[in-house]
Amino acid sequence: MIEEIRNFLPLTERLLSSGMPTSEQMSDVARAGVQVVINLALPTSERALPDEAKLVESLGMTYVGSPVEWEHPIRRNLDDFMNAMDSYKDHKVLVHCQANYRATGFITLYRILRIGWDREKAFEDLRRIWNPEEYPVWKKFIDDNLPAKA
Repeated sequence: MIEEIRNFLPLTERLLSSGMPTSEQMSDVARAGVQVVINLALPTSERALPDEAKLVESLGMTYVGSPVEWEHPIRRNLDDFMNAMDSYKDHKVLVHCQANYRATGFITLYRILRIGWDREKAFEDLRRIWNPEEYPVWKKFIDDNLPAKA
């Protein structure tokens, strides 16, 4: 079941996030009506699916691989992600990484920077999964990419 994917978080009717699905769970993702899978994990991440793109496409979904190094997230990673989100805004999308930290981090920034969400509201879902304060590289990355508070 899709709900059994590590740190699965349904954000809206068309936006889901999670940690790394298994190949069986990816079939559940397709059955749940997901049209696009955006993977932010590296192909070498723990529990990464071998040839995930081929699996996702064989299940009738579109695959977007946008790997982000956990220890070195960069603005280009975020821009690529936000552009993909814009491209598929009318589709049902699963954004995943290894543990749903990168995914919720990037979704939070996307909501603030591209959709115009209130900062605190945007962080509510992220905080259901993890706390960037515990990961200095990610706290700095998030802070560096947020607009200054008015």
